[in-house]
Amino acid sequence: MRVLGVDPGLTRCGLGVVDGGAGRSVRCVDVGVVRTTATLPLERRLLEMGAEVARWIAAHRPAGVALERVLSPHNVRTVMGTAQASGVVALLAARAGLPVAFHTPSEVKAAVTGEGRADKAQVTTMVTKLLGLTEAPRPADAADALALAICHCWRAPMLDRMAQAKSRSDELARAHRARLAAAARLAR
Repeated sequence: MRVLGVDPGLTRCGLGVVDGGAGRSVRCVDVGVVRTTATLPLERRLLEMGAEVARWIAAHRPAGVALERVLSPHNVRTVMGTAQASGVVALLAARAGLPVAFHTPSEVKAAVTGEGRADKAQVTTMVTKLLGLTEAPRPADAADALALAICHCWRAPMLDRMAQAKSRSDELARAHRARLAAAARLAR
């Protein structure tokens, strides 16, 4: 499964494409960062970032997009920019017919390092090792994008099985409620 991982941001938006294979094997296809100038109007920055993400989607043809779930109660201004960038990426993925999965930073850190509170250096080190890269991806946004893609490659099969189990459970519950309702009608 090929996944485009996106660490959304207005100044730097990390992009990483990973192929997930049998078991937990992963391979880096491409990695980069989209940069926009802080002096540009917001709409121009989003347009530039979106154009590059669209180019990556067309060039790499991923099966899905993994985005970092925006969480930060401290800096509302940063969160707004990140959320806006994330929305543009989700829109572009939807236009391309791709599913989008949102992963929290702690989910990503736990997936690649085994520790949900790992720091950026630990994430970068593990991404470098897991992908067999000769040098660490820079800046950290690039490593974070690859970490998101790896996380999704490893979590997607489990999430799919859980969704299938929930669907089957819901179906069984509906059938059971229907049988109970029919029995109640007969008892009258």
